[in-house]
Amino acid sequence: MNLNISQKLKRRQFLLQAAMTSSSIVATNLGSKSGLAQTPAFITLDKNRPSIPYGVASGDINGNSAVIWSRCDCTARMIIEYAADENFRNSRRIWGQVAAANTDFTTRTYLGNLPPGQDIFYRVTFQDLKDTNIYSAPVIGHLKTAPQGRGKDIFFAWSGDTAGQGWGINSEWGGMKIYESIRKLNPDFFIHSGDYIYADNPIKSEVSLDDGSIWKNITTEEKSKVAETLKEFRGNYIYNLLDENVRRFNAQVSQLVQWDDHEVRNNWYPGQILDDGRYKVKDISLLASRAKQAFLEYTPIRFNPQDPKRIYRSFNYGQSLDVFMLDKRSYRGKNSPNNQTVASTETAFLGSNQIRWLKNQLKNSKATWKVIASDMPIGLIVRDGKTDFENAANGDGKALGRELELADLLSFIKNSNIQNIIWLTADVHYAAAHYYDPNKAQFTDFKPFWEFVAGPLNAGNFGPAELDNTFGPEVKFQTASPDIKLNQAPSSGLQFFGAVKIDGKTEVLTVSLHNLEGQKIYSLDLPPEV
Repeated sequence: MNLNISQKLKRRQFLLQAAMTSSSIVATNLGSKSGLAQTPAFITLDKNRPSIPYGVASGDINGNSAVIWSRCDCTARMIIEYAADENFRNSRRIWGQVAAANTDFTTRTYLGNLPPGQDIFYRVTFQDLKDTNIYSAPVIGHLKTAPQGRGKDIFFAWSGDTAGQGWGINSEWGGMKIYESIRKLNPDFFIHSGDYIYADNPIKSEVSLDDGSIWKNITTEEKSKVAETLKEFRGNYIYNLLDENVRRFNAQVSQLVQWDDHEVRNNWYPGQILDDGRYKVKDISLLASRAKQAFLEYTPIRFNPQDPKRIYRSFNYGQSLDVFMLDKRSYRGKNSPNNQTVASTETAFLGSNQIRWLKNQLKNSKATWKVIASDMPIGLIVRDGKTDFENAANGDGKALGRELELADLLSFIKNSNIQNIIWLTADVHYAAAHYYDPNKAQFTDFKPFWEFVAGPLNAGNFGPAELDNTFGPEVKFQTASPDIKLNQAPSSGLQFFGAVKIDGKTEVLTVSLHNLEGQKIYSLDLPPEV
């Protein structure tokens, strides 16, 4: 039977939902072609076999490969079946790593040699190590591989900021609804632009709203205080996975993830010693080490063999698109008045190694469009206390402090004649479109470019942030206004995400911004430079 696109999507959503909610499927009934069941099935009580409490996720798609992530509730071996057919005809099987206590029973498997331009369906089970005839119930996931050549559209989404300011999972309201709105658009992949969790924002059971109603959060022990221990950081990721919208989204849409500050603590920088009474652990570097371990354990990220803790990386998604994921947190200097006139380790933002890597990646990219995924915007001022700055932007005028690093990068892009770059970011909790124009800038040695901001996903609304004219940003669109009350609950509707479509034939790139319900509130077409 030939199904049209709408019917296929509905069937796929049904399969994914059924796989996430089922606890009665016997894993040894996965089908004879899979080779999983070479011995008779044992009918085993659920409590006596491994389970997959938080679903599955895929990520770090790069050409013909992807990462599959899951977590078991005990020590068990991950097994993956995958096929280009939702009925798993002609499927392949991979025996993955063991989920063990040292990674909080999370594990991942790398899929390679995937066919281009295909919907790939995968099925995760865990095998009991004590009795190899016992398996968990399977959970089904889905991903899309990059198209080969041109001619096929590319469509992806991005946003950031999940469970911030005490706005957690309100089941009575419907949970983290925006994840479902994005999933329904069926993007090829999703960029999470940072603040994946809010380790420094505890979740209370109830919050009183201005209209007299009560926002009711799901609560957990780990989310009752700021995260300091590894268990508490892990608990922040587990908290988000309690939301069925998030689990359903993870099962259908691959992710490229990055971190910002709230994965550790607001406005943190390496070497910082905290003056915060909520923390017994004052050494931010110790907290950051624990936070990064939890981040790497609970996201579908591919480990770099040379530097397993490195987060900045790049992805090719066909001839039309390269994505460069930045890390503006791990290599920065101390937050300061940010007014140094000479570049040094004090003014580092991305850091010299990452800047060198990014320049090489951009220069060698053969893709038509280059997307720089940044965890912070370029020209918006974000302060840290009365005198210091959290972002590179430090007020109007010539490039100073951390801006020197960005000025050098932008000049390199111009002088190397690298075309078709856009920046995507989140962080400031509203949606915006910024055009950076050297004719309106204090520093002028760069090509004009666009930056698009989206968020939050499930957090309080803020903004608008103050603009810094160093690189000539102009607001073409924004959802924030001085008249809008700040830090409202997600139920206010002030939650946003962005989407990008690259036309397979013309390679025109269309950026759109969407509200909580998924409705388009802004759109811009950008033809490629040749």
